[in-house]
Amino acid sequence: MTSSSQRLTPTPQRQERVRNALKLFSIAAWVTGVWLIILTTRMILEYVVGIDMPEWTRIIGQLHGLFYMLYLIATLNLGVKARWEPIRWILTALAGTIPFLSFVAEARRRKEVTAAFQL
Repeated sequence: MTSSSQRLTPTPQRQERVRNALKLFSIAAWVTGVWLIILTTRMILEYVVGIDMPEWTRIIGQLHGLFYMLYLIATLNLGVKARWEPIRWILTALAGTIPFLSFVAEARRRKEVTAAFQL
């Protein structure tokens, strides 16, 4: 359900706030997605293939965790500015935990927000 404020033409100031939040979200989604793919590859190599991974590769999980926290903040920021329903926030936040899904979620949210706010 679309709120009445989104059906009206958004003010230029609101469009700018949403545009900036969308840029931040897009960057965070891509960075999180790339690091999740790297983490998944590392785990498959170690636990499925049986390759003994060097100790320094353990930082990959920590980096993904850091980037995922930034992704959550960017999701919350965009959700507040775009006035999403809570379920949309939750589904978008969870997209950063499944390989490749953050890319899909980013494309969908970009399309929705761009249309809703005439960006």
